[in-house]
Amino acid sequence: MTTRKTRTNLVHGGTRRSQYGELSEAIYLTQGFVYPSAEAAEQRFLQAGEDEFIYARYGNPTVRMFEERAALLEGAEDAFATASGMAAVNGALMAMLKAGDHIVSARALFGSCLYIVEEILPRFGVEVTLVDGADLEQWRAAVRPDTRAVFFESMSNPTLELVDIAAVAEIARGVGASVVVDNVFSTPVYSDAIAQGADVVIYSATKHMDGQGRTLGGVILGTREFIRKTVEPYLKHTGGSMSPFTAWVLLKGLETLDLRVRAQTESAARIAAALEGHARLSRVIYPGAESHPQHALALRQIGAGGTMIAFEIDGGKEAAFRFLNALEVILISNNLGDAKSIATHPATTTHQRLSDEMKAHLGISEGLIRLSVGLEDASDLISDIEAALSAM
Repeated sequence: MTTRKTRTNLVHGGTRRSQYGELSEAIYLTQGFVYPSAEAAEQRFLQAGEDEFIYARYGNPTVRMFEERAALLEGAEDAFATASGMAAVNGALMAMLKAGDHIVSARALFGSCLYIVEEILPRFGVEVTLVDGADLEQWRAAVRPDTRAVFFESMSNPTLELVDIAAVAEIARGVGASVVVDNVFSTPVYSDAIAQGADVVIYSATKHMDGQGRTLGGVILGTREFIRKTVEPYLKHTGGSMSPFTAWVLLKGLETLDLRVRAQTESAARIAAALEGHARLSRVIYPGAESHPQHALALRQIGAGGTMIAFEIDGGKEAAFRFLNALEVILISNNLGDAKSIATHPATTTHQRLSDEMKAHLGISEGLIRLSVGLEDASDLISDIEAALSAM
């Protein structure tokens, strides 16, 4: 059979059917499994087969369906599903690093990711060097013979700065370091991160994969050896695995992922174009717009602008709050990748713990708004934004 296309894999990939032949994937809502004999139990603990399970913390048929479908989507050999996106970030990094290792990380990260890199890893003896992700010279200067990994968001939260995956991967290969990429903003629909040189790709499945505000989840993707020999032992013993019900919800989300993300991206491009040059905005940030300084890299790396926009309102926090409070269609929240459009004020929410100096360095001003574009009609969203800007 010919290789199946993405939308087909998102509907059928990894499906397991019981003897009842159910159409929709089954929820195996069980924490344990029964063995036909003591000898069979012993054998499974020694070496579980391809479709054999021991305990839900180790694996589950519904969770395995999600893992296999996510791996097909990303073009990875294997995947391990986690309880949240941050469990995936923490699990991937903690599983591969030990005391005395060195990691180089971009400093433009989601607040919780930065907390792991700046606070958690050093507690366990991991040395961390932070760089500006878009500056390849800083990556070259930071890596060392003992660098174990490099870590970055392929598109940063919230200022939508891109890191050149292929270029950083080449630098990392020079010292034998693994390339770990948080790919949430680029989305799995547009991602080609593994082909571009990433060894490990991480998603918060809470975002576009669910896309409907229902559940938390995460997934780590990579080689079968890395997933089963490095990630699985760490996560199955520390308890960061995904629940079967969550996996089932995410399987339903994956069925419409491609359709949703492409529609959201189309709307995001229309909104960014409508906002460009607005008198009340000092800047509009959208990788799909020619005004973005990394527009060419965005087209080369993901082929589209994505579902996220950022813009800076003149007048700082007070003006930003007046704008947010005047919105009628777009909701104020801190999630993203949802069917509902969401506006966020990063300086006081997702990135509030950062120092004023760090915020300034990353471009997270008091007037910055992060907009996650949903599935509403784009013209209604544009009208809502323009009305809120006028109300200021």
